[in-house]
Amino acid sequence: MHSILIVDDSVSMRQMVGYTLKSSGFDVTAAEDGDIALNIARDNPTGFDLVITDVNMPNMDGISLVRELRQLPQFQYKPILVLTTESSTEKKMQGKAAGATGWIVKPFNPDQLIATVARVLDRT
Repeated sequence: MHSILIVDDSVSMRQMVGYTLKSSGFDVTAAEDGDIALNIARDNPTGFDLVITDVNMPNMDGISLVRELRQLPQFQYKPILVLTTESSTEKKMQGKAAGATGWIVKPFNPDQLIATVARVLDRT
């Protein structure tokens, strides 16, 4: 079973993404901002198979989180998806430069999310 870390400051979004992933057989851990997610990641030496993060969050935004995760050995090559309302080319380029694997714009389609997750996990 693949383990996924989801990061979003919205309780309802964490619940929706978590439910979608759990319903498809994934093991899900959730964090409400980048700081908490980074601590969870550091405390998990084997890492997660995938991280899905929002961009706009308090304490540490998603782009900074991606950058910080890429500094950890267990996350150097793991897929990191950004799931956000941000759709500008500039933000997407910032995410890519930080090390994001892909970008999904909210609101998300559950089937599309699962297909994207399956596709990026298949490459690891």
